Amino acid sequence: MQKKIRTKDLVEKIEKLSRSKMATQTIVELNQFRELKKKLEPKVVLVVEDDEAMRSAMKKILESLGHVVKVASDATQLSTVLDDNPIDLIILDIGLPWVDGFELGQLLKEHQDLKKIPLIYVSGQFTEIDMKKAFEIGAEEFIKKPFDLNKFKTIVETQLKGTN
Repeated sequence: MQKKIRTKDLVEKIEKLSRSKMATQTIVELNQFRELKKKLEPKVVLVVEDDEAMRSAMKKILESLGHVVKVASDATQLSTVLDDNPIDLIILDIGLPWVDGFELGQLLKEHQDLKKIPLIYVSGQFTEIDMKKAFEIGAEEFIKKPFDLNKFKTIVETQLKGTN
C-alpha cells in the first residue's frame, strides 16, 4: 500500500528551499521580484458564471495571468469551491439561475469573511439600473459581455493589486 503524499508539506518544502536559494542570489529588479512573488503566491479568483463557454474562457484568461481560478456555474455550487483558502477576487455574472447575481452578491457582501473581497460584475445585459444596483451592492467594476480581452485583464489586475 502506497503512502499518501501530503502536497501541503511538499509545497512548503519547495517554498522554503526556493526562498533560501533566493536569499543567496544577487539583488533583482523590482519587476523580477514581483513576477517571482506572483508565481509563489498566486491570487485566487472565484468566477461564478452559468454559461459554460464564458466560464471556461474566463478561467483560461485568468490562469494565463498566473492566477488560481475556482469556478461555479451558480450559487448552489459555491459550497464545493469555497473552502479554507482565501479568495482574492470574485467575478460574478448577473444572470444566474436560482439565485441571481445581485442576490448572491448581496449575500457575499454581508458575509463576514467575504465582504471585503473585491467584486466585479459581468453581464450580457447592460442597463443603468443594473449598473447602479451593482455598485450599491458593493461592486468595484461592472463589465459588459462580450468584453475586450485587454480591458478585462487590466481591470482584474488593477483589482488584485489592492489585495496584498
